[in-house]
Amino acid sequence: MHELSIAASIVESVAEAAGKYPGARVKVVRLRLGALAAVVEDSLQFCWELSTAGTPLAGAALAIRTLRVIVHCDGCGMETELDGVQSFRCLKCGELTADLRQGRELEIESIELEEPDKIEEGVEGQI
Repeated sequence: MHELSIAASIVESVAEAAGKYPGARVKVVRLRLGALAAVVEDSLQFCWELSTAGTPLAGAALAIRTLRVIVHCDGCGMETELDGVQSFRCLKCGELTADLRQGRELEIESIELEEPDKIEEGVEGQI
């Protein structure tokens, strides 16, 4: 279950970034996850809960945006979104392609913070 080490790395990175805003509380971490990233979303969510327990990120949500596979076809010059990951053929001309333009991502997209002096007022910030 490599999702545990991924979740722990995300927690470490987010804690470091949030540390620049003393007293702020992390509310949401938004992640971009490609369909070919070899990460099981449910497992990552489970590991997120384990990894954040007892840390300043405890209670923060992990919002995952799954990105589909997009390939570029040298034959016709089109970029197409694949229906699945079993066949890497251009949907327009049928040519095989391995020129991946999207689908392998595993990136922190944004971190939503609640500022310490705004926590009582309910105003949110985002880094």
